[in-house]
Amino acid sequence: MSASAPPPARRPIRALPDELISQIAAGEVIERPASVVRELVDNALDAGATQITLRLSAGGVRLIAVEDDGVGIPKAELPLALKRHATSKIASLHDLETVGTMGFRGEALAAIASIADCRVLSRPAHEPHAWQLDGGSGALEPAARGLGTTVEVRELFFSTPARRKFLKTDATELAHCIEAVRRHALARPDVGFAIWHEGRLIEQWRAREGAHALELRLAEVLGDEFVEQSLSVNLTQGALRVHGRVGLPDHARARADQQYTWVNGRFVRDRVLTHAARSAYEDVLHGQRQPVYALFVDVDPARVDVNVHPAKIEVRFRDGREVHQAVRHAVEAALAASRAGQAAPGPVAPPTSAHAQAAETAEIAPFSEEKRPVSTEYSPPPATHFVAQERQAWASFWRPPTPPDSSATSPAPDPAPESAVPQAVWPLGRAIAQLHGIYILAENAAGLVLVDMHAAHERIVYERLKAQIDAGEEARIASQALLIPATFAATPEEIATAEGQGEVLARLGLEVEPFSARTLAVRAVPAALAQGNALDLARAVLAELAQHGASRVIERAQHELLATMACHGAVRANRRLTEPEMNALLRQMEATDRADQCNHGRPTWRQISLRELDQLFLRGR
Repeated sequence: MSASAPPPARRPIRALPDELISQIAAGEVIERPASVVRELVDNALDAGATQITLRLSAGGVRLIAVEDDGVGIPKAELPLALKRHATSKIASLHDLETVGTMGFRGEALAAIASIADCRVLSRPAHEPHAWQLDGGSGALEPAARGLGTTVEVRELFFSTPARRKFLKTDATELAHCIEAVRRHALARPDVGFAIWHEGRLIEQWRAREGAHALELRLAEVLGDEFVEQSLSVNLTQGALRVHGRVGLPDHARARADQQYTWVNGRFVRDRVLTHAARSAYEDVLHGQRQPVYALFVDVDPARVDVNVHPAKIEVRFRDGREVHQAVRHAVEAALAASRAGQAAPGPVAPPTSAHAQAAETAEIAPFSEEKRPVSTEYSPPPATHFVAQERQAWASFWRPPTPPDSSATSPAPDPAPESAVPQAVWPLGRAIAQLHGIYILAENAAGLVLVDMHAAHERIVYERLKAQIDAGEEARIASQALLIPATFAATPEEIATAEGQGEVLARLGLEVEPFSARTLAVRAVPAALAQGNALDLARAVLAELAQHGASRVIERAQHELLATMACHGAVRANRRLTEPEMNALLRQMEATDRADQCNHGRPTWRQISLRELDQLFLRGR
């Protein structure tokens, strides 16, 4: 048996040298050249710059130089600029709690100077010439420069070669530097930016002014397609404002690589904002597609803590629920307005007066020329207490498939004289045919409109059901008791949530009660989900209740059930519709929120322009 190792000798506590302290701090702040770029551009913006130029060499490893036309640094303060915890931006705890600038810690320049060769040139307006500070020697000498400041950083990580080995290729590091500037440029369209690499101009965004400055900058940085395929967002709730642009559901991507959020002009990654934006897209995105957006949140600086992480990319809100609701409602409001209501740029001739009157009748009772019972082939799942009340309403929305007869193929009546045709704007146009019992073909001023009739009607029914259940506060999801309660070891937070949200859980069709001091028992689940995993369901609901509140969880659970019900209640494929019925569906689409997508996020209609049709047939060539 080997003897145990002797205890280690005690090492005394001692103060670290300043150089080592700065290098430790640099490890938290400076990860790669892009980190330096972010910090220096932050300082330039805080100095009131209207033009910022970035010069790079070897992806920023050999050289990073940031030039600005800001207020500059007086000669007497230059030596302090590279000292740890020296800053002009805060002076008290109150200032720290209400930070309104991009930088505030007074650590960045000192950290950079500890791991690289650093020089600062600056000239304020009252100085006859610029002064240059050498970060290594501390020497201060006259220099030639216009108003503003230049910070040069050479040979990054020269004093810590181990860190340098972790850097990627020059091309990769350059891409990260460009992305850092892009984030600043998107938030500040009033500032011009230029990026040079190895003496070559690779990016330039000129300063923009006016009401459309943000849209112009978004188009410059993210591309024209982003603006063309996005909607404006603008919501103000007291001192809280949410604005920017959100992509159309059809423009969603496979990856979440175009999701940008800022808080008071600072680019951040925050779960509250991400979850809020995603939840606003729940009804309109297909599968795991990721929305694109650029969202700006302006909030009282006292209500957000930016001193969370050294990289300043994370924040903590005093009232996260308030911010979550504001962002969600802002995005939902932008997405709610259906493009079906603005599809055509001009008026289109509706059908004859007789057909127009028939369409008006069909709009009141869509797809129901005569009273017919709901098909016995469909039995809606037990869900909410109001289902029985809605069966009669579904009868006016849905009719079982009927075999085509001779009348379905009979020729349409001759159109009325043009003088008898009322001039109305119907964005989705006039129905002209039905294709394979699935699609409606319509003519509008822009060209041809193709409509998936089941998908479109599914959205219409879903939105009506949502409006009905949202109007009733006591709607409950039917539950089914478990023969044997499912128990699980619960966290203190889960137990507290279950005890405090019993009524909410009951409205969701869940019965979760304490079984012991550290155990919860699931005694009932929603009837429609009786075959699922009760424990996973209960845990997921408890987690969301704890994080996002009762109202949101209830709403989403109910809406998921309603989506299933609407799918069964919508007009089925292979059913022949009359022309008035088809036109009634088009008119309802124009008046229904989120009518561009079905409940599963798939598109309900497509526009084919006359130009596209001409190209198909080589017209004009």
